[in-house]
Amino acid sequence: MSQGQRRPSRLWAAFFPAFYRLIRVGEPLLRRWLRRHPLGDTVELTVAGRRSGQPRRVLLGLLTVGEAWYVGHPAGASDWTANLDAAGIASLRRPGHEPVTVRAILLADGPERERAIRATFRQHPFPGNVIYWLARDHVRAVGRFYRLEPLGEVPAG
Repeated sequence: MSQGQRRPSRLWAAFFPAFYRLIRVGEPLLRRWLRRHPLGDTVELTVAGRRSGQPRRVLLGLLTVGEAWYVGHPAGASDWTANLDAAGIASLRRPGHEPVTVRAILLADGPERERAIRATFRQHPFPGNVIYWLARDHVRAVGRFYRLEPLGEVPAG
């Protein structure tokens, strides 16, 4: 079944905005804590704002499948995905590494996108992994996932 044929869930469509609003409230504390205690696959993506051009930072889970890097949003378009669509490139900072400039390629429905979605169930820390798994049909219907291609040298690790 193609992405266009899947039906989003009204329950998950209401849940995800509320869930991410709650995360944003605690984000300043989370950022301070993450500086000392890396959490799973959490990275910081910095992308130029599509209207302001100002740097916008977002904490995301970096998914790896083989050597490829992926990020995504389970509920479809968001501010950071719209900024990433407009800019096409971003800066990715992994804990303990220098930032890396990356090109973002939006994934079309297909095997690569499916691999990225499935990686969320295995790689995101609790409770995100469970939430994504429970919402998997909704995520497949509306989620936006990107392959990140490093531009230049990538530090090991």
